[in-house]
Amino acid sequence: MAIKIVVPELGESVLEATVSRWLKKEGDFVNAGEVLVELETDKVNLEVGAKGAGVLQKISVAEGGDVKVGDVLGTIEEKAGAPKEAPPEGRPVEAKPVEKEPVQETAGEAPRVSAAQATPVASRVARENNVDLSQVPGTGIEGRVTRADVEQYMQGKTNGKRTQAVTVPRVPASGDRSEERVRMSRRRRTIAQRLLEAKQNTAMLTTFNEIDMTAVMDLRRRRNEEFQAKHGIKLGFSSFFVKASVSALKAFPQINAEIAEDEIVLKHYYDIGMAVGSAEGLVVPVIRDADRMSFAEIEKYIKDLVAKTDQGKLSIE
Repeated sequence: MAIKIVVPELGESVLEATVSRWLKKEGDFVNAGEVLVELETDKVNLEVGAKGAGVLQKISVAEGGDVKVGDVLGTIEEKAGAPKEAPPEGRPVEAKPVEKEPVQETAGEAPRVSAAQATPVASRVARENNVDLSQVPGTGIEGRVTRADVEQYMQGKTNGKRTQAVTVPRVPASGDRSEERVRMSRRRRTIAQRLLEAKQNTAMLTTFNEIDMTAVMDLRRRRNEEFQAKHGIKLGFSSFFVKASVSALKAFPQINAEIAEDEIVLKHYYDIGMAVGSAEGLVVPVIRDADRMSFAEIEKYIKDLVAKTDQGKLSIE
């Protein structure tokens, strides 16, 4: 008899979900109650378990597919039995008891478990945040690590370590203006839509932060004459701002991105817009591949942009 794996009720006002991850593959034997698939909705993640034991015969909706309440995710063949263990080869070896040294446990400390003893949601959160599950105390049933355990562990590390090293992504080869597309989860799409609506329908507030430019001003004062003699142009502040912007984008690559339908497009190149005033208003010409330019090249490029703006000769490129 075939048992259908059906999308359960998802909660109030939630009608659709996305198949986030299958924990079993076709042909695997599953036990009754064992978690098979993880669903993601606008609000929560859900785990769908097997209603009976058998073999996962068919997966009807692959990971990333959208489903509605009542849709069939797959089927389990109930008559199929559990896989038989392979017969032992050769003569059996008599097992001898091994004395174990007593392990001292600290009172009040929750047991630490392996990744296999974590819930699927907890495993995904840990994987996305580079958290070692063996270091997370589990508070769930039979010591299982839950999503709350992982988030609490991450919060504890953040509070204890306020300054962390920033991992800078790999810089593509010269001449490469490649892009990387990452599909947004259902919840992320909803968040993006809500934020866009808020931006369009509410008054926006601009904030300003002060920065200490003493070191930059001192460097510019000491090197400006030498810089001008060597490169034929003055060392301004704009090139420092461009270099700082590129460094920030490399440290936080998701800022250097855009949303295209249901995907995040990560740009592996660095184009910086420079606002320039003109007789007809403010224009923003673009300094392309700014990460590959020196301070002198940036200063010369900006000077050329300003001249073209004044003459009305800016091109589309």
